[in-house]
Amino acid sequence: MHGFYRVASAVNKTTIANPLANAKEILNLINEAYNSDVSTVLFPELTLTGYTASDLLLNQMLLESQNEALAYILQETQTISTVAIIGIAFMDRDRLYNCAVVIQNGKLLGIVPKTYLPNKKEFYEKRQFISGRDITEQEINFLNQTVPFGVDLLFGNQQEMLFGIEICEDLWAVTPPSNYMASSGANLIFNLSASNELIGKAEYREELVRTQSARCMGAYVYASAGVGESTTDTVFGGHAIISEYGSTLAQNKRFSLESSIITADIDLQRLKWLRLNESSYCDENVKPFRSILLTNTPTISRLQRFVNPMPFVPSIYQEKKHRCEEIVQIQAHGLIKRMQHAHIKKAIIGISGGLDSTLALLSTHRAFEIMGWDSKDIIAITMPGFGTTSRTKNNATELCIALGVTLRTIDISSISLEEFKAIGHNPDEHTVTYENVQARARTSILMNTANREGGLVIGTGDLSEIALGWSTYNGDHMSMYALNSGIPKTLIQYVIEYFKSNSAIATIIDDILATPISPELLPHSGDEIVQETESIVGPYELHDFFLYHFIKYGAKPSKILFLANYAFEKYDEETIKKWLKLFLRRFFTQQFKRSCIPDGPKIGTINLSPRADWRMPSDADMHIWLGELEE
Repeated sequence: MHGFYRVASAVNKTTIANPLANAKEILNLINEAYNSDVSTVLFPELTLTGYTASDLLLNQMLLESQNEALAYILQETQTISTVAIIGIAFMDRDRLYNCAVVIQNGKLLGIVPKTYLPNKKEFYEKRQFISGRDITEQEINFLNQTVPFGVDLLFGNQQEMLFGIEICEDLWAVTPPSNYMASSGANLIFNLSASNELIGKAEYREELVRTQSARCMGAYVYASAGVGESTTDTVFGGHAIISEYGSTLAQNKRFSLESSIITADIDLQRLKWLRLNESSYCDENVKPFRSILLTNTPTISRLQRFVNPMPFVPSIYQEKKHRCEEIVQIQAHGLIKRMQHAHIKKAIIGISGGLDSTLALLSTHRAFEIMGWDSKDIIAITMPGFGTTSRTKNNATELCIALGVTLRTIDISSISLEEFKAIGHNPDEHTVTYENVQARARTSILMNTANREGGLVIGTGDLSEIALGWSTYNGDHMSMYALNSGIPKTLIQYVIEYFKSNSAIATIIDDILATPISPELLPHSGDEIVQETESIVGPYELHDFFLYHFIKYGAKPSKILFLANYAFEKYDEETIKKWLKLFLRRFFTQQFKRSCIPDGPKIGTINLSPRADWRMPSDADMHIWLGELEE
């Protein structure tokens, strides 16, 4: 379903040196996973014997009992299509290996030996095992089946899934085997582990798993031995973690006295296309791996995953504050460099009382504070026209006064009327010409003022408007430095809120945030805004959502629609589809504006500057995208 797969990390209640008892616990968890539509379930290291069996692993009785228990599991799972990854001690040619065995529908699909064996402090694995690092291209006979054996195995279906396996210490090595697996196409890594608990180790362990998922540009599932292992000298908490591309999707509560399982729905389709869009992944050498084909694994009927409706906005308050500080610093220092290089000491900015010009003014003011420049050299110009209301004009004026910048007011009504007369336009016809004449009049005033004052015109348009082309070509589309060009509308609101810590402007900011988004180009009624942008082009929260998934990893329109249905409960599918169609049409038809936008600082991972992240022909055809959405 759109590349989503449900995976599980299971921690079984362990009975040391009793493989049959462990097998029964394993079977219960496999059945639970299967009934929950899990495609693949992972178990801890040396699952059947217990990791702390130690030198008992060198005893013939325990190994025979383990193999009998595994045969029992195979017999009981013949009708179960969920893939299970179980830890075993495996002997081949009189050598003992610490291994993972992959099973599905009662069949052994492959056995992967551990590469790095810890032999320090509380770990002495070289007493029992040898490394399988050099084992490739081998097949062995085991439990009456011919089974691929080696560190060169990847397992996958015929769609998006391709996974590799490493075992415990492999992850902690300087060069984890998963690096090579990922560069050879594996987008999912499973790790069977037995990591004991120490103060602070759990946090480090989670960070290790999470960062490795980011490094591999994939998903990483981790299962560690739990309560039931020997506490002679160490205690095992049973840590289960599922991470995807640097984010932890699920993590269990350690020290459970019973068997437990966690699941998460991972987006392998997204990961596959991120590799094309985001990194130097394709520059890595592909190593030879054998691919083992999985039969049909369970598919999910309903997504059990949080889909963030605001992908550009951090969800945790502390992160928001930190992120906003970073954004303002990037904006401020970008502007400082530009002004210093051009030997310019004045900034010219058009102020409307709306979100975008407010943020541009606040960030410009911050730049001047950092450098100790006189805030009077920020020339803020309000340019009321036919649609300007007293609410927005007053907010703009009060903000400028509170910040101590130079405030000027230039009414564009008479200028626009002269333009209408010159081109023969009837001012009673409120067409696009009526609107654009005003927008270009404002830009002309800003540019000419900058020339007169020796200043730099600060652009206020944001990333969302750039994506939709919601600007007047050579009007508000143009500036000398586009300060907001890397910030989407949904994030701009949060960055402005960050400035509320300044009590002198907090009340003004509250009213600006509460004001409907509008270009105020059409005549108002009773001093009330009549032209609301979101009623014309649609909610910006939807368009930012569409933009993120369309650009970040090239998602198909049908998948964007699918995700939006989960993310936004307040919109029905037809409403989302309506605005998604509009987004696609405007995104394709308005590229010509993006092809010649002014310089501006990149803020996040998504940017539409033709010099930075996005190169697209202005005459590209949109119909295959619209067609896919309809189909």
